[in-house]
Amino acid sequence: MDLTNKGVFLFSEGLSATELAAAVQRIERLGYGAVWFPEAVGREPFAMASFILSNTNRIVAATGIVNIYGRDPMVCAMGQQTLNEQSGGRFLLGLGVSHSVLVNLRGHDYAKPLATMRNYVNDIRDCHQSIAIRNNLLIEGLTKQPLGTGARGALTTVLGEMPIILAALGPKMTALSGAIAQGSHPANSTPAHTARSRQILGPTPWLCPFQRVCLTKEATVARAIGRRMIAFYLELPNYRNLWLDFGFTTADFEHGGSDRLVDAMLAWGDEKTLRDRIQAHLDAGADHVPVFSVNPENPALPCWRALEALAP
Repeated sequence: MDLTNKGVFLFSEGLSATELAAAVQRIERLGYGAVWFPEAVGREPFAMASFILSNTNRIVAATGIVNIYGRDPMVCAMGQQTLNEQSGGRFLLGLGVSHSVLVNLRGHDYAKPLATMRNYVNDIRDCHQSIAIRNNLLIEGLTKQPLGTGARGALTTVLGEMPIILAALGPKMTALSGAIAQGSHPANSTPAHTARSRQILGPTPWLCPFQRVCLTKEATVARAIGRRMIAFYLELPNYRNLWLDFGFTTADFEHGGSDRLVDAMLAWGDEKTLRDRIQAHLDAGADHVPVFSVNPENPALPCWRALEALAP
């Protein structure tokens, strides 16, 4: 699987299905390696991946992330096999423990993140061994299939590689993402966090931090958008702890976020400024940066001017 060094992080809920198909085709023509998309309370991620893959020819569809409380490991394994078979290996399964507020919304109890994630990924592996989507269950029954090891330690089945990447903020989850998966996909992070993550991961696992960008030189416009973008995250302990760990203070969380915090989470300015921020992640050790391009006129939509300017 070739992610290339840039992808696009896409919140698709502002687009109709027809607009979404046109958008991912345009992203593919621009040369980006992957389209990343989240799971919260909008479109269902496996259906979203299927739609993206069926409307493109080359690009990777990557979940950023699938909430592991939303489906059991068997469903994830079946979905991963199905999408990789149908697309010729263009589906990257990103998993995350999410946050207690979203997990509780689904009627689940938020458990210890590291142990929960480790057990879940191990269970996915067991499920891959127990199922083979090309076998006719009524004729062949439940028979274990052989598993192998591919690039970056990815599990392989008869269909090919089944790579997994984990949402990781703290050092322990980052280390786990290199030990039991193929890499890390942090959000709301800085190039300094990227550098630390690379040090923890070592040279081989993927490191794919997303970066918000806004192509505008108007500070008031950019920072107003930035505060809207981080408002939800300011209430989440995982992100507050991340920012405190990297030199921000509780004062940076007040009044919707300080300019310093907002500017760290949303790169704004001219094309060079945006390119420099993405390059800072790459220089710090990122393999691939999903670009979250915010339209200054309508933040619910991607900014095509920026994506064209930043295209590989």
